[in-house]
Amino acid sequence: MITKPKGTYDLLTTDAKLYTYICHMIEDFMNNYNYEYIRTPIFEATELFHRSVGENTDIVTKETYDFLDRGNRSNTLRPEGTAGIVRSLIENKLYGNKNECIKLFYTGTMYRYERPQSGRNREFTQFGIEAFNSNDPLIDAEVISIGYYLLESLGIEVNVAINSLGDAETRKRYTKALVEYIKPQIENLCPDCQNRLKTNPLRILDCKADADNIIIKNAPKISDYLSEASINRFRKIKAYLGLLDVDYEVNEKIVRGLDYYDENVWEYVDENGVVLGGGGRYNHLVENLGGPNIPAVGFAIGLERVMNNIKQDIDVELLKNNVDVYIMSISEEEKMYALRFAQNLRLNNIMTEINSAALSLKSQFKVADSLKAKFIIMLNENDLQKGIIKVKDTATKEIVTLDEKEIVDWLLGNI
Repeated sequence: MITKPKGTYDLLTTDAKLYTYICHMIEDFMNNYNYEYIRTPIFEATELFHRSVGENTDIVTKETYDFLDRGNRSNTLRPEGTAGIVRSLIENKLYGNKNECIKLFYTGTMYRYERPQSGRNREFTQFGIEAFNSNDPLIDAEVISIGYYLLESLGIEVNVAINSLGDAETRKRYTKALVEYIKPQIENLCPDCQNRLKTNPLRILDCKADADNIIIKNAPKISDYLSEASINRFRKIKAYLGLLDVDYEVNEKIVRGLDYYDENVWEYVDENGVVLGGGGRYNHLVENLGGPNIPAVGFAIGLERVMNNIKQDIDVELLKNNVDVYIMSISEEEKMYALRFAQNLRLNNIMTEINSAALSLKSQFKVADSLKAKFIIMLNENDLQKGIIKVKDTATKEIVTLDEKEIVDWLLGNI
């Protein structure tokens, strides 16, 4: 028997309903904020992710799915969404009007080769947003609040953990101080951190293996190295978040795992300490990938982690597509009528099911009950010859007899 690859899963039954429910919520929510949907390819040129995410990040060095196509071109299954959207922005010249903030959102599968665990798969789905053409702290606060209130609308209480990485000069000075502090003690940190000291020192701060290590806890604070401009920017963002009633706390250990971030970064953390997503500002990525100098900010949230968080509390029955009408039939004439009549109802946006498995009347009643049909249409040949149809209201048990020409309008008025 052929089985699914490790780290992937089939989206079935209740989980499929929950996923669809969340995606519909996202679409409606983003419409309120005037964000437009964008879809980019599942695979892109390998260079795109190596240049954007960073050659020395864990994602690129350990986790990307790279492959050569038949033209001997190197491609990579996307490990995150931002790089592809920036590529599309540049390639399609979406940046046109510099006075207009470009607001985009996406949902899609991503791929990272890592050890599968709860809420972390090798194939996973992310929802994210990107806002271009504005460097105003106001848009940072808006973007942060979108993730916060979207999760709240799904019944998830989160706290926003935020930090400022400062500008390029700040990071340069801070990185030097961090390396000087950690280098004499590096042997007391995990092997990954020992490698990061040479390649990506800031990532040492959010290492999960050394999270409780006293060396990390006593590390220099980046807030002591921020420029006046970065301090003022961070102060404004916090003030705006306060106005938006977003619960947040400053956590100087947050640096995020992608090289393109600068200035402010953040994570959405649930009440159990699970990080559901995160983001930050990336003012230089568009230019670094060959586009104009355009500021940007965005975040991504893992939908699998969201689903794991809410499916224990949500009423699954509310997610089911309970049918409006079930049409019962037995004879061939009744079945032919049911098929044609069901099509008419469906084209009038009435969710309809028919006896498509040659079931007995008793079994059909059971199916209608399991589908929680609001109305049951009980066909019989004598009624059809008279041009009438009997309809049963499953809530009141009342049966009404209607002219077949009136039934569509009657159902639309009673569903």
